[in-house]
Order: sequence, then C-alpha cells, then structure tokens
Amino acid sequence: MAHEAYVQLVCPECQKQWESTPSELPSHAENFSCPNCHATRRMAEFMRTDRDLENLKRLQ
Repeated sequence: MAHEAYVQLVCPECQKQWESTPSELPSHAENFSCPNCHATRRMAEFMRTDRDLENLKRLQ
C-alpha cells in the first residue's frame, strides 16, 4: 500500500500548525483560508518550509 505524503502548514496570522495531504489543498498560487482564524493568503504562504512548498508543487 502506498503512503501519501503530507506537507506541514502554519498560518502566518494565528500561527496554527497542522498537516495535510497535497491532494486536499489548492494549488500553491491559489488563495487559501486558515481553518482557525480565516485569514486568506496564497497557499504558498501557509507552507511551513520551502521543502513543504516543493512537495506541494511536485505532488499536485
């Protein structure tokens, strides 16, 4: 059974941290709203590290 990769996210506004699979997220250039505080920014701004952003781009 294949394991799906996870990316780590952090809200730039409220600092909430969580993980998600790339298939559950919009493209890195699309807007995304924090599930905690509802701040809206580009999805790329929620990636915790550059590696998470690279994985999001690669796996979508």
